[in-house]
Amino acid sequence: MKEPTTLNEYYKYYLTLHQNKNCRRLHFLGQAVTLVYIITLMTAGLWGWLLFAPFVVYPFAWSGHFIFEKNEPAAFTNPIKAKISDFMMCRDILLGKIEF
Repeated sequence: MKEPTTLNEYYKYYLTLHQNKNCRRLHFLGQAVTLVYIITLMTAGLWGWLLFAPFVVYPFAWSGHFIFEKNEPAAFTNPIKAKISDFMMCRDILLGKIEF
């Protein structure tokens, strides 16, 4: 399959890698833990640790792929579009557009 070029095309491709509900739940949980991590660090004034914030979600998301989806995480091939698409998927879960 040819790599999607626009973000919207990539997001559609990204969703095909996240068809299992438990995988999506782990992604959502990982994003929630990331937000708590960021808020905690900002409250404590530990600004340097914020550099690790983009990586907090990965143990959750990758275990979802390896255990439930049985596929390779999108972050392995395009980490920036994958990160943006993960936020978009969480938004769509919150809006009820994607089953949680």
